Amino acid sequence: MSTHSEPGLNPGDEAEPGTPGTGEDVCEACAGSGKLSDGKTCANCGGSGKVMRGIGGG
Repeated sequence: MSTHSEPGLNPGDEAEPGTPGTGEDVCEACAGSGKLSDGKTCANCGGSGKVMRGIGGG
C-alpha cells in the first residue's frame, strides 16, 4: 500500500484527481462502502469509497 504526504490525498490514492492517466476506482479496503466492518470510516479512501488509480498502459 502506498503512503502519500501530499495534502488532499488519501492513503489509497495514487495521484491527485484530474491527473492524466488516472481514474476513480472502488476502494479495495471497504469494497466501496466508505466504512469498515467495525463501522468506522475507511482511512484508505477517507470514507468516499473511491480511490484514484493509474490506468492505461504502455
